[in-house]
Amino acid sequence: MEPIEIGLWVSAGMLVMVVLGMRVAFAAAMAGLIGLVWIFWAKKGMQWDQLDWALTVAIKTAGQVPHSKVSSQALSLIPTFILIGYLAYHAGLTKAIFEAAKRWVAWVPGGLAVSTVFATAGFAAVSGASVATSAVFARIAIPEMLEAGYNKRFAAGVVAAGGTLASLIPPSAILVIYAIIVEQDVGKLLLAGFIPGAFSALVYGLMIVAIAMVWKNVGPPVTGFSWRERFVSLPPALPIVAVVVIIIFFVYNPFGEAWGTPTEGGAVGAFIVFLMALYRGMRWKELKLALLETAKLTVMIFTIIWGVLIYVRFLGFADLPGAFADWITSLQMSPMLILICILLAYAVLGMFMDAIGMLLLTLPVVYPAVMALNGGEYVSAADSTFGMSGPMCAIWFGILVVKMAEFCLITPPIGLNCFVVAGVRDDLSVQDVFRGVTPFFIADGVTIALLVAFPGIVLFLPTLAS
Repeated sequence: MEPIEIGLWVSAGMLVMVVLGMRVAFAAAMAGLIGLVWIFWAKKGMQWDQLDWALTVAIKTAGQVPHSKVSSQALSLIPTFILIGYLAYHAGLTKAIFEAAKRWVAWVPGGLAVSTVFATAGFAAVSGASVATSAVFARIAIPEMLEAGYNKRFAAGVVAAGGTLASLIPPSAILVIYAIIVEQDVGKLLLAGFIPGAFSALVYGLMIVAIAMVWKNVGPPVTGFSWRERFVSLPPALPIVAVVVIIIFFVYNPFGEAWGTPTEGGAVGAFIVFLMALYRGMRWKELKLALLETAKLTVMIFTIIWGVLIYVRFLGFADLPGAFADWITSLQMSPMLILICILLAYAVLGMFMDAIGMLLLTLPVVYPAVMALNGGEYVSAADSTFGMSGPMCAIWFGILVVKMAEFCLITPPIGLNCFVVAGVRDDLSVQDVFRGVTPFFIADGVTIALLVAFPGIVLFLPTLAS
């Protein structure tokens, strides 16, 4: 049997295991190990006396993968980014930024909902975890919206959708994972996420205002804040601004050389938020909880990475990515239409898989195909299909894929953010939250269409940093 055939059979088996409910990390690791044994055994003519040899080589090959890849310095960003988010929560920065947004924006139709979106965007700038963002604001923002007379489903939908912004706005764990998989510059990818993330928040805000203007009982405005109260609300939220500025200057300094690496920027940001949390009265109990939650989420992410990297190693032996890229480029269709079909496939796949697992499983095959559509990984902008060089195309596609991953966090049946919001609130069912996020599907569709049509939105900052 040819390696490509083995690759297809093993990949199909892995998808069956995932659909049946097995965790992505374990399904990918098992499929990868079985696939490696199968390929090595096939090379020996499928002789039974060679099965032990194939098993030994496969185990050694699979055992080398986790350490060689996960020991990368770039992945050390993930725990520091997650820690920033949990420390910021215990420092009270989430309440501070929501209060500031409320006092400045709540006067518009649907103002509390708009404030929630802008506050989640601000918190996303110090937290790389969408689930944590949704959980925090489900406790803070939903009670205030309900007290102001908001529809409870709409309020829940706002929080669930707003939490997805943490996937795109740096520091973003998913962007770091994407950079590791496709071997691209982590700093430029993080930089590229700022404008699309802010743009997504703006689209959400405009859609909320439009809905509140049409249906008056959905989200009434909240007024009564004086200018003094508005300005007083700003200083408590300044630490978030400080962390954002630090990360930007460590990734890209517009006035000279960068201050350091993104990893160092994440560590400095975590230290600043830690000092702020101590200043605001955080005790050992809260610190211990923040460290434990950070460790749990980090271990979960790294476990998925370990398992999927074994599967990726198998794909390399099966040459499935190369075969898929050749097939994609041979299609008699417009490259842009093929790209749109790939993004739509992500939307469907995200209904059944979590965002990180979905990206880790698909990118080793899909990324080479997209690069081939553009003309190659090292093609110049003048010779490319999409009008951008290979590295810029990798960044652009990365933002599009991560935006699709955001979209998948609120799509049924396993939209994780929706389950988190329903789990935090006893007065909401998962069905209520899914109904509440429905309008945000349209907003995300508009955002993705604009990012595809106008790549400059994504590439403006990375181009400046080049």
